[in-house]
Amino acid sequence: MRILLIRHADPDYERDSITETGWREAELLARRLEREKLDFIYTSPLGRARDTASLTLKALGREAETLDWLREFHAPIWRPDDREQQHICWDWLPADWLNDPLLHDADRWFEHPVMAEGNVKTEYDRVCAGLDDLLAAHGYVREGNLYRAARPNHDTLALFCHFGVGCVLLSHLLRVSPMVLWHGLCAAPSSVTTVLTEERREGTASFRVWSYGDVSHLLAAGEDPSFSARFCECFTDDTRHD
Repeated sequence: MRILLIRHADPDYERDSITETGWREAELLARRLEREKLDFIYTSPLGRARDTASLTLKALGREAETLDWLREFHAPIWRPDDREQQHICWDWLPADWLNDPLLHDADRWFEHPVMAEGNVKTEYDRVCAGLDDLLAAHGYVREGNLYRAARPNHDTLALFCHFGVGCVLLSHLLRVSPMVLWHGLCAAPSSVTTVLTEERREGTASFRVWSYGDVSHLLAAGEDPSFSARFCECFTDDTRHD
């Protein structure tokens, strides 16, 4: 099985849609994906993901199934450096998480006081349960940290979603703390992450990332990837600091 985790194109968060740049990205993405064998297509219910998917669906003459758990991960926290307002739980300052071993622990990251206060594990479990139900419907049943290949196949599942929830899905499949992925990876708008099953012993499968955050469809057309999801490369840069 192949899973494509597709981040929405350059977002217009105020309108829950995509920007003019985002529509160009979505068009280039559609040209790429219409050459792919997409057996099943799923989308987040949020407008920016649905709008991104719309051009691919139009090109293929297809419809997508909307899955609520593919919406952007929502479990607000009170960040250690800012107790005045809540933040998304994957946006911490490096100094507040890199030196904390608990947040790197795949089995205990959610026990951190900040995560526990925000009840982040409840939302994490909801998303992971949704993923496992979907995979079971497609022939791969979660058993412990592996999957039983009940009906092994070469199908491709395309999931139009978001950066934060995409990292949660990878965290579950790879058994890694989502904090490491949220802060250590950056998927540009309209990027494609490809995950494959590996059934090295008959009946038992695991998942492996083949490519992460691929934007070759943009680069081939001379379109620079949008900055969204990144922070300033140097402090003196006139780009996002926080």
